Amino acid sequence: MRPGRRGFLVPPVIPEDVDDPGVEKASGKVTLPHHVQWTIPGHVYDLGDRRDRVVVYELVLQQGTARDVRYFIEVSTLIDLWDELYLPAHVRAAWTEWLSARHGVRL
Repeated sequence: MRPGRRGFLVPPVIPEDVDDPGVEKASGKVTLPHHVQWTIPGHVYDLGDRRDRVVVYELVLQQGTARDVRYFIEVSTLIDLWDELYLPAHVRAAWTEWLSARHGVRL
């Protein structure tokens, strides 16, 4: 789990409405919030480029708030990219469980 305040580990954020079709999703070129991408502030990612999208998904799934996950993560794309994502075991396990329960997807 990611470190939180005072060194406690924080579970990954999985908003129940992340797959709601009414939730606005990012597209095109994006800059991640500083709390998600602090090592290269202001870096522009092109979500139309698969490699950039993989990086965005890895960062948001690990460091994002519920708002970030809702905005940057499309569940169908997450499933498509799944085997290319480098994620900590606890993040992968949480999303695997959620995808299985919510969408019947076995990853």
